[in-house]
Order: sequence, then structure tokens, then C-alpha cells
Amino acid sequence: MTTTTGDMLDYGDVVARFDPVLGLEVHVELSTATKMFCGCATAFGAEPNTQVCPVCLGLPGALPTLNEAAVESAIRIGLALNCEIASWCRFARKNYFYPDQPKNYQISQYDEPIAFNGHLDVPLEDGTTFAVGIERAHMEEDTGKLTHVGSDTGRIHGATTSLLDVNRAGVPLIEIVTKPIEGAGERAPEIARAYVTALRDLLRALDVSDVRMDQGSLRCDANVSLRPRGQREFGTRTETKNVNSLKSVEVAVRYEMRRQAAVLVSGGVVHQETRHFHEDGHTSPGRDKETAEDYRYFPEPDLEPVAPGRDVVERLRATIPELPWLSRKRIQQEWGVSDEVMRDLVNAGAVELVAATVGHGAPSEAARAWWGNFLVQKANESGVELDALAITPKQVAEVVALVDAGKLSNKLARQVIEGVLAGEGEPEHVMADRGLALVRDDTLIQAAVDTALAAHPDIAEKIRGGKVQAAGAVVGAVMKATKGQADAARVRELVLAACGQTG
Repeated sequence: MTTTTGDMLDYGDVVARFDPVLGLEVHVELSTATKMFCGCATAFGAEPNTQVCPVCLGLPGALPTLNEAAVESAIRIGLALNCEIASWCRFARKNYFYPDQPKNYQISQYDEPIAFNGHLDVPLEDGTTFAVGIERAHMEEDTGKLTHVGSDTGRIHGATTSLLDVNRAGVPLIEIVTKPIEGAGERAPEIARAYVTALRDLLRALDVSDVRMDQGSLRCDANVSLRPRGQREFGTRTETKNVNSLKSVEVAVRYEMRRQAAVLVSGGVVHQETRHFHEDGHTSPGRDKETAEDYRYFPEPDLEPVAPGRDVVERLRATIPELPWLSRKRIQQEWGVSDEVMRDLVNAGAVELVAATVGHGAPSEAARAWWGNFLVQKANESGVELDALAITPKQVAEVVALVDAGKLSNKLARQVIEGVLAGEGEPEHVMADRGLALVRDDTLIQAAVDTALAAHPDIAEKIRGGKVQAAGAVVGAVMKATKGQADAARVRELVLAACGQTG
């Protein structure tokens, strides 16, 4: 049964009639230097089909070799999710034909994952937490990437040509699968978004992935089903594939809840299927959802089982950092900032950068100001994440120190930072090369003050008459003449003194 926007139930009616049950599958590309089963590079954005070899192309006789760093990352992820780590597990072949999988099968894990039976306590905006059970986290390889040309939607329907880039095939993936998420009620969309957000932050803290949803290194499939209130049996689920932003996770879950409710209330049947998410917020049918039997899993014959020893697991356990949201709460208390300020820093991806800048000696207020305002603006202008800017916390701390030492004004400091971002060198080098240091010589400043007063005799007369606020115009003229390199406070003092005034 097809539903239109006009058929959709009001969200309040949906949650009054039905209990939602969610299941979230998150695919994480690991930031290893090489692929899961071969030595090909994993750099994002390389020329198409240049990071390939006989192994990732599935050529006859090419044998896979397991990436040890990927296995260690998988174990660390499992530990951070409070999972049990398998003492013995193995890979399996997932058999299916699709153009983005050159081998016609994917090396994955089926009933023997590396990590299983965990949980994540997800922080919500109101300060509460919601426990999400983790069914499993298993290792697999990514597929290639298809680009459909000639389609208005970017999908295969209506396309005239499909282009295949195999660079991504074989990139290490960890798929994290939740247990059924029950009891979320009307907050189900919010909790889905909060879970993916918390997972992203955790993976970033582990430094196992750059978790860029816009580049596909973090992808979420959202399973949604509804059951009438009071009923224990689960409803039929749909799986909305490759939802590519945090907001879209929330929107997709809410839409599917409303759509399925409209189908059920009108006497229809929800079909088990995959669905595509569209940027305008609706989902559309994809294909009937496969079952495990359809993939004909069997043990991978070309790879030995993985059997991490307890000593290895404990060594990796010692590398697990403090949970990001607990770290932020501690930092918030240390900095003495409001929830709103902290939320803005979190949303900007600035918390860890500010903390690192403070660690290099900068006051927290100054570090927050630079990362949370000017550098966020620069990141937006460049279309990159904040931590992708070509400046380090240490360099920002050096700029702050130059301002505190009276060698730079904030205005000049912005120019120094722009120079660092442009690759012109360290802050002091940029300051010297661009001639941006503050003028500290009172003789030079006084000469500029005298010139400005002579050029504005009417303003000078007002100042002499006691209207000290008029000094601003003269200060502005001096700052312009010195290209902003004079200390504005000192300029004002000299202007007032020249006119026989103080303060």
C-alpha cells in the first residue's frame, strides 16, 4: 500500500496507538592505512580505480591477508561498547551479485562475530540516559562505489550510465548492530539520533575512524517497526538504508513511524523491505528485504580463524579513553560554562580542540573564543570539519600567548591565523613575515596621534571641551594610519593626554 504525505498520521496519534521498536545498524570505515585483506591504500578521494589489486578485484588465485590493525580496532570498539570479546571467531562469505562487489561475495562475519552482547548508555539532551543494547560488532570489507549518471535522484532508476569505482572495495568495516530498542515511545526518533551521535563521538575518541557521514565513513541503516500498544509481538520492520546525517536519522525514523502507522490504521500491511531516504525527509521503497538464507553464508576458506589472547584483549582494554560525554561534563565543570555554551562547542566539534589548546597553556575562555567563533567560520567557508583545518591547538595557543603578551591585537591575530591556515608557517613566523606586530613605540604612535588631531580640529576641540567620547573618531584614524598595529587602548590614552583630558 502506498501512502502520501496527506495520508500520514499526526505524530501524537502514532505514539498514542503504537509502540515503536527500533534496530540500528551502523557501518564504520576504519582509518587504517591499508585495506582489510590486502595492501592497497584507503585514501579517500583518490583517482577512481587506482587503489586496487587482484585481491580486491577478486581475480582467480588472489588470496586475502588479514589486517592486524583492523582486528585491534574492532576489539577496541567492542570493549568501548561493553561487549564480550570472542576468544575464537572466523570470517564467512556473504554471497550476492551486485556490480559494486567484484568478487560476487563479501567477506564478513555471520554467526561468530568478534564482539557481542554489549550496551551503550546514551546521553540525552535533558541530562538523562537511555541504555541501548548491542547485539554484535563484526568485521567485514566495504564494497565499491557506484555513481549513476543521468538520474534526477542520483539513483539507478532513470540513469543512463553507471560508473564503478573499486577503490572503496575492501576498506575495513565494522558493523555495529543494536538489540531491539524498546521502550523509547515518543522519544524514539530523538533516541535514534542520540545513539548515532554518541557512537560517532565514541569512535572519534577511540581514533579508529574519522566518522565522516558526509564521506560515507559512518553510515546508518534504521530498522523501524510498530506494534499496537500493549502487544508483545514485534511488527514487520522496514530498513531505511544509508541515512547520511545525524538529523536525517531522526527524520527517517519519525517518517517511517508515521508512514507505517497510516498503513496499519487504514487496514494495510507493512511489507518487510529496504527503503531509500530522500533529502526532503520521505522514504521510498527499495527492494524486498533479504534473509540470512538468501546470502548462503559459509565459512571463509581462505582465512584462518581469529583467536585474540586474553593478554591482547587486556592490553587493548588499557587504551580505551574516558567516554566523551563524561569527559565533556568534567571539562564543563572545570571551565565553568553553561549547558548552552557547551552544546554549541559540541555541535561545532570544538570541545577536544579547545581542551587541547588549554593543555598548551591558553586560558579556556580565549581558546573557546577562537575555536568556537573565528575558526568555525573559517571551517564553514572552506566546507570542512573544524578539526580538518590546517592549524593545531598548539598553534592557536601560541597566537593566544602573543595576544596576551601585547605583541598582537585580536584583529592582527586573525590575520596571523589566516596565514597559518594558508600554510605560511608558525604564528611568530607569519607575524614577522607579514609585519603584523603591534607598534609599541610611543614616539611613533604619538606622531600618528598628532597628525590625526591636526586633521580633525573640530573633534580635537570637542575633546578639549570635555567630550571624551569623541576621541573614538581620532583613535579610529590612528588605527587606520597604523594599519591596525597600534594598541587601541594606548592610542586613546595619548589622544586624551594631548587634549588635556584623562580617562
